Amino acid sequence: MTNKQEIINRFISYVTIDTQSDPESSSTPSTEKQWDLANKLAEELKEMGLQEVSIDEHAYIMATLPSNVPHEVPVIGFISHFDTSPDFSGTNVNPQIIENYNGEDIILNKEKDIILSPDYFEDLIQYKGQNLITTDGTTLLGADDKAGITEIMTAMKYLTEHPEIKHGTIKVGFTPDEEIGRGAHKFDVEKFGAEWAYTMDGSQVGELEFENFNAAGADVIIKGKSVHPGYAKDKLVNSMYIAQDFINSLPRLETPEHTEDRQGFFHLSSIKGDVEETKLHYIIRDHDRNHFEARKEMMQDLVAEINAQYEKEVIEIKIEDQYFNMREKIEPVQHIVEIAKIAMEAAEVEPILKPIRGGTDGAQLSFMGLPCPNIFAGGHNFHGKYEYVPVESMQKAVEVIVKIAELTAEKYRR
Repeated sequence: MTNKQEIINRFISYVTIDTQSDPESSSTPSTEKQWDLANKLAEELKEMGLQEVSIDEHAYIMATLPSNVPHEVPVIGFISHFDTSPDFSGTNVNPQIIENYNGEDIILNKEKDIILSPDYFEDLIQYKGQNLITTDGTTLLGADDKAGITEIMTAMKYLTEHPEIKHGTIKVGFTPDEEIGRGAHKFDVEKFGAEWAYTMDGSQVGELEFENFNAAGADVIIKGKSVHPGYAKDKLVNSMYIAQDFINSLPRLETPEHTEDRQGFFHLSSIKGDVEETKLHYIIRDHDRNHFEARKEMMQDLVAEINAQYEKEVIEIKIEDQYFNMREKIEPVQHIVEIAKIAMEAAEVEPILKPIRGGTDGAQLSFMGLPCPNIFAGGHNFHGKYEYVPVESMQKAVEVIVKIAELTAEKYRR
């Protein structure tokens, strides 16, 4: 349906623009360089003939493809983010194209001996015979989520060039700062004007997700008392030892490296300290809302217990909810998932319905009044040098977008 080279060219034109976001910045977008791709996308949307193209002061982009049917159809949308993760360098991305992948090791960088191997990354082997786009081993690729942007843009262009495909009004939205958890924070749901939407931000071909973690962040601050170690008897209080007690008191096997599927966890993501003060940062995740609340309560109870041991407040905790499981917002409108499932089957893609072990703009948007399941964008090994995306997976995602538009128009035809 879509030309492979067109998809490759478009994707490479996006990933070679550095759009890494910055969690330490309080501005939106969090980095000025995100504007480079944002402005490019806005111009391309205008050039391909979409209407109501806008880019606001925070770099949120919206556009409209008008309906070409006489009957009333719910307005639907497709959304992706253009920032890349701060976890790994996104500067000077130099994509490599592996044509007709032979199923063997891929040398990403000979000089640094960086190899993408199916022995370690087992998913690779399912793409034998396909065309892969990889990194050069020194940066991430940016398929998260420039693959999604590529697919939405390609699908909109295809629909404008093929008016024989009937569809209702379609909205397009591109956001900054999703990788630092802020992608939906300033998204104007009312202005977007869709009844429901789909984020194109999943991984392997076939993924269709409508449930995700409930999420919170916890900052733990431990206060000690520094005294000359030669005269410290009964006086020195080492905050790092108290931090160690706190860490070891949480369930050791309820961490990311020991959990899967719908199992939740506590994740110690950073630690910084000395005798006088130690700071821990945790993320708390669980698909089950009751278990999620119990995890937060466990941490608070542990703080109270340690303070009671010292008979004073040596430790404090601040917990902030970040997002919730969108399943409770999607289930009342389950037909929007069914449309995507049927669209995948029509594109000869086997739907893989599974929970997201993470978050997505769609979770926050669902709670903002825009139900928003998540569909595969095709990439693998996000946020690092082993990231890759099969071109054929991006092609299939384009087909799914087009088919969703077509099926929605058919469903509401009287």
